[in-house]
Amino acid sequence: MKKYAFGVDIGGTTVKIGLFETNGELSQKWEIPTRKEGNGAKILPDIAASLNDKLKELDIPKEEVAGIGIDVPGPILDDEIVNRCVNLGWGVFNVAEKVRKLTGLDEVKVANDANAAALGEMWQGGGESHQNVVMVTLGTGVGGGIISEGKIVAGAFGAAGEIGHMLVNKDETQLCGCGKKGHLEQYASATGIARKAKELLAESSEESSLRGVDQLDAKAVFDAAKEGDKLALEIVDFVGETLGTALASISCVFDPEVYVIGGGVSKAGQILLDTVQKHFVDAAFHASEGTEFALAQLGNDAGMYGAVKTVL
Repeated sequence: MKKYAFGVDIGGTTVKIGLFETNGELSQKWEIPTRKEGNGAKILPDIAASLNDKLKELDIPKEEVAGIGIDVPGPILDDEIVNRCVNLGWGVFNVAEKVRKLTGLDEVKVANDANAAALGEMWQGGGESHQNVVMVTLGTGVGGGIISEGKIVAGAFGAAGEIGHMLVNKDETQLCGCGKKGHLEQYASATGIARKAKELLAESSEESSLRGVDQLDAKAVFDAAKEGDKLALEIVDFVGETLGTALASISCVFDPEVYVIGGGVSKAGQILLDTVQKHFVDAAFHASEGTEFALAQLGNDAGMYGAVKTVL
């Protein structure tokens, strides 16, 4: 009887590893550094060594391990092959095959990190009890993951869920991080919110508590909005309208039961959720107006949970 499985979340600075029981309960979690030197050649051997050490430490035979689920910050093909991962220095290669050889475990699956986080939230987080979920991650950038009937939708080229790169403003003159212009990420990310705040403060002579803020970031904007600051509320409404309208377009194509909002910006809480939902309802096709909105619950562990779910 297989009793255990591993969930591995490979980030740019650390690798988060969880030992799970096959009923979904997290037994132990730990981190190791992501060693990116030499085009990330040490990352997978380091992970394999850590897993093997843990099995030895707990005296768990490999026959009791159901598998290893891994997520990486790049597009994935066929649940195994990474299609270039700039953050780690990786080109195109079969991650699952390499891990099988390093660990001696046969069941290894690989997913994109945002998709894995979406799967984790569907399983044990903000999207629990739903099978059709879109997760939106609002951090330095904007990421997304699509879960259909309980399974990750990766798309033909591994790009499904890249909602941060939806075109929302064709008149934008500044470049998105991807090299194109007018993408959602430029307005709904933490970086985009801070940029919008600076622009509005420069354009307006209106009184605002934001003028006295040393570090003008997304948190400062939402904190001021909660206190009723008019300019901050204007910025929050702009973000909510931009994101809510984009999600209404997604609903015309995929029609999820729930949007789960995560990432650092989601710490703003209910004010963000309510504003996005209001503009979503204004823009959505009538049949989708009842779509639920929820905050993510698993935080930085979402990817690890989703990764292990791929092998359970």
